[in-house]
Amino acid sequence: MPAAAAPDVLATIKPIHSLVAAVMRGVGTPDLLIGGALSVHEYALKPSDARKIERAAAIFEVGPNMETYLTAPLATLGGHGEVVALERAPGVTLLPARRGGLWEEEGSSGEGPTDPHSWLDPQNAIAMTRAIATMLAKIDPAHAGAYRTNAGREVAALAALDKELAAKLAPLHGRPYIVFHDAYHYFEIRYGLTPAGAVTVAPDRPVGPRRIAALRAGILQGHVTCIFREPEFPPKLIETLSEGRHMRTGVLDEVGAELTPGPALYPSLLRELARSLTSCLGQAGKNG
Repeated sequence: MPAAAAPDVLATIKPIHSLVAAVMRGVGTPDLLIGGALSVHEYALKPSDARKIERAAAIFEVGPNMETYLTAPLATLGGHGEVVALERAPGVTLLPARRGGLWEEEGSSGEGPTDPHSWLDPQNAIAMTRAIATMLAKIDPAHAGAYRTNAGREVAALAALDKELAAKLAPLHGRPYIVFHDAYHYFEIRYGLTPAGAVTVAPDRPVGPRRIAALRAGILQGHVTCIFREPEFPPKLIETLSEGRHMRTGVLDEVGAELTPGPALYPSLLRELARSLTSCLGQAGKNG
């Protein structure tokens, strides 16, 4: 009797796809909705995406605050399967959204929406992995054992990754920096980092002259040691902010825009964040 075929499974962004692919290893390969270096903040569904949604037995997303482009299609397209908002998985910790600008002046948090970049805490990724395995076992009971075994291995690997990153990033405590957009709250809280602010909350929102002036003033007064840009967006604004001061710059990427999709992407993504932060802040600390 032939082995049962794997179900059609869809994941929205590369980090979530990586976690799903790890759980499905040896059974099947999930589809990826947003590949390459495309930004989730500016994404528009294509006809081929609609076909993926319609045939999927399960769709794994972060949540409606992140995948805003999916709200209408999921309401109108027939035939799609279970939709799993992983930010709502048991054990996931959510943080409040922050404002743009210098946080010591404008405040770092407050009442309002949650920050959707929850996958950047590996403890959240562990909770998401367990939820992925539970849903896959539900829609595909023939492979439930494989999903649970793979999830157990992935959880152990993520726990080890968490310890590795904590040790690597500990020397960076107390070294302030500015990011291009506020995507790294979970990573920063998890590892005790010291962000001073963000150019923007989301890269699709324009940045006004008052914020640019305030950020430049903070930089020129020595409030930050590094400023980070992102690979999907032109570096011109970052260059404007750092003009007139010898400022170290780096690149941070919250989705793995330039990484190859698959089970190895998630740990590579977090290690690359740690490498970029250490490269910029570690050198800045030596020069400070």
